[in-house]
Amino acid sequence: MLISEEKSRIIGEFQRHPKDVGSPEVQIALLTERIKILQEHLKIHKHDYSAKRRLLILVAKRKKHINYLKRTNPERYQLISEKLGLK
Repeated sequence: MLISEEKSRIIGEFQRHPKDVGSPEVQIALLTERIKILQEHLKIHKHDYSAKRRLLILVAKRKKHINYLKRTNPERYQLISEKLGLK
């Protein structure tokens, strides 16, 4: 689970304007952070199948947002993929 201060920091780093909380960049960054948290959890709890399922759902959701951003604005896609270290 993301702490509200951490979530605010991520939103502040990736938002396009002061009230932006729903742009694809912000959503991809938040999903990436949640994915990292779940990956760490699954390293310890290998048989937590519900967490594994949630991880797969989040990865699929992030992939949809990434594909949308790549299709609509390749420059912003390139920037966010470099910032987050995505392939």
